[in-house]
Amino acid sequence: RAYLDNITAIGPRTVGSPENEVLAVNYLLEQIRGIERESTDAHKISVDIQRPTGSFSIDFLGGFTSYYANITNVVVKLEPRNGAEHAVLSNCHFDSVPNTPGASDDAVSCAVMLEILNTLSKSSESLQHAVIFLFNGAEENILQASHGFITQHEWAKSIRAFINLEAAGVGGKELVFQTGPENPWLVQAYVVAAKHPFASVVAQEIFQSGIIPADTDFRIYRDFGNVPGIDLAFIENGYIYHTKYDTSDRILTDSIQRAGDNILAVLKYLATSEKLAKSFEYRHGSVVFFDILGLFVLAYPARVGTIMNYITAAVAFFYLSKKVLQPKPRAVHNLKKLLTAFSLTLTSWVCTLVAVLMVAMFVSVIGRALSWYTHFYVSVSLYGTAAAAELILVHMLAKKFFYKNVNELYLGDIFFDASLMIWSIALAVMTQMGLCSAFICTLWVTFPLLTKLMIHKEFSQKGATIKFIVMYMLGMFVPYLYMLYLSWTVFEMFTPVMGRSGSEIPPDMVLAGFIVIFTMILSSYFINFIYLVKSMKTTLVTLTTVFVVTLILVCSGIFFPYSSDAANPKPKRVFLQHTSRRFHDLDGNVVKSDSGIWINGFDYNGISHITPHVPEINDTIRTPCEEQAPFCGLPWILPVHFMFRFRMSRVAGLHRRKPAAVGISHTSRILRAEFHGTLEAVRGPSHMSLYVRPRAGSALSRWSLGDGIPVASLGGDYFVFYSHGLHAAPWHFWLELMAPEKPSDGIVSLAIAAHYFFGEDQKSPQLYALLERFPNWTFSSGWSCTYDLFVF
Repeated sequence: RAYLDNITAIGPRTVGSPENEVLAVNYLLEQIRGIERESTDAHKISVDIQRPTGSFSIDFLGGFTSYYANITNVVVKLEPRNGAEHAVLSNCHFDSVPNTPGASDDAVSCAVMLEILNTLSKSSESLQHAVIFLFNGAEENILQASHGFITQHEWAKSIRAFINLEAAGVGGKELVFQTGPENPWLVQAYVVAAKHPFASVVAQEIFQSGIIPADTDFRIYRDFGNVPGIDLAFIENGYIYHTKYDTSDRILTDSIQRAGDNILAVLKYLATSEKLAKSFEYRHGSVVFFDILGLFVLAYPARVGTIMNYITAAVAFFYLSKKVLQPKPRAVHNLKKLLTAFSLTLTSWVCTLVAVLMVAMFVSVIGRALSWYTHFYVSVSLYGTAAAAELILVHMLAKKFFYKNVNELYLGDIFFDASLMIWSIALAVMTQMGLCSAFICTLWVTFPLLTKLMIHKEFSQKGATIKFIVMYMLGMFVPYLYMLYLSWTVFEMFTPVMGRSGSEIPPDMVLAGFIVIFTMILSSYFINFIYLVKSMKTTLVTLTTVFVVTLILVCSGIFFPYSSDAANPKPKRVFLQHTSRRFHDLDGNVVKSDSGIWINGFDYNGISHITPHVPEINDTIRTPCEEQAPFCGLPWILPVHFMFRFRMSRVAGLHRRKPAAVGISHTSRILRAEFHGTLEAVRGPSHMSLYVRPRAGSALSRWSLGDGIPVASLGGDYFVFYSHGLHAAPWHFWLELMAPEKPSDGIVSLAIAAHYFFGEDQKSPQLYALLERFPNWTFSSGWSCTYDLFVF
């Protein structure tokens, strides 16, 4: 707790700032030296300050290239007195995003690592392998410091496994959401050692699908270091992640203790494991893993899961085929009835999805998106009741018109079999696709089938009695309990993400889709009760009433999306960039210059809720796209242009432009019918973005960045993210383009945006004045920047 409080007391720790490069580093070194003085003779502690320079390309956010210079890593190695050949890495980052204290992301992890280092160093028991603690100083700059360490530091060669400590929320339980690749022994190590396990292969497959717009150092160690590992993150209360509310007092001591218990135990287990030294022998195979209500973790090899899944599906298909073939003369008739029920069930799901998505679209169009952001129960009352009501309605109509004179017990039985058939097919398909999450389908086939076999006699002789219903509910208890637990985890992660997913993605449609999916899953084995009971009218009317009332209240605007509640804030995120732009022609003359405050709301509502508080924004213009300029002539800090609608707010008065913010010199020569240009960004702040667009007839073939092969972003332009620590040398790079022999208007457009995230140039007086007027339910992050376009 003291470590955490002291790190966050430094303030925002943006890469390149004195707070990050000097104050945070000095504090860490002071604590490490104190720990070293009190360590036992069983251990040797080595400390190194690394300031790497490097570059790499990554396919995150549509693809871009990253370049870093003189950033900071604090590296500590704890090893046996006589040294160790192999090591396990523990990684955190002490930098934060601009204008935030970064308590959960990721100061608390660094605090936990300091305490673990202290605990291990005082132990009289010697470790078998070394433990390397990396306090990296540039993770928020899209994973730069971890790349500098794993590709350049001499200790990196000894690392056989790693644990990465991250955050997607503020406190709570830390979730294992990525492992591997392969190396099932790592998951087994976590299962054996962790005292408070919380892990899900479902979270892993969701995260690695790219649905969540985020990434961690796990990717760097995996892709550039070829090292397997475990990725953990705090996921609770993601509403205040990357905001000014991410303060140390919001992280409960119990949460810190829990994380420390788990990570210490796993690190100690790995550092004394024989498998670490021979990890290459155990690297093959994936693992199915999931925790049971946080009590313990079940983990087994994916190949075992594949066998189990296929056997389960085969048993279910055998059961269904036996039902169809009894008696044989009616086999075709029975098959038709089963397929009809199967088709009706799928039809009801499609109708439900379409209907609920139409409601979500309507809510979005009338400007009431995210009404559930502060009040999650609103989403359940609106979309959950609509989904349930639509499902019931479709089957009530089928029962009334299609199955008018059919025996109710027969219908109940056939629709149970239809649901079993759907889950069995899903199980086989997901297993064939290699998805470890197929274990969920196994639960939804195994337990219902066993339940059906146990209560078949009771049902066939007496029908839907109280005893039948009780036994049915008990048989379904395990899959339903696990599914409710999993749905809580999914919504805990996803709901806050909708507040930072950009203004192009309709969050109501995404959340409504999730709710429909969970409604279909949870109702799949209760559809048969619609046919067993005499009437569902009361239930349908109740659900419809709740839906209609909620929809009316949502349309009225009574549910305001955001909250400034001091105890539980759920702010709206807004970025404001006071921007000065200059556009140069081929001769270097300035042909256009302007200045204004560029405003981006980070969610689907844009800035519509803010304009009543700052009405002059209504008089501004929507940002025009400068077609001739890369990325529309706008100073994107990252290539997330595809996620936002543009708006430029022009205010009276221009902030002082920092003289010669970015200087560029260039030389060029013809090389093998190609144009070779060498450029140098001689001046600029710690964060800059380089945008490259070959002109008509030209093509970018090589450059000195990344691995030498240019990686285009979405839209076709090339994006380079640049940052540096203190005392960085000028940035030299070259481009090589295929070009026509006589280009009439140049062969390449090149723009540089300079971002001032700290210091006296961060905010102009006009920007300060505008930020002061923003309502207290917003988190408004503002900075000054420049955009300069050149043509060569």
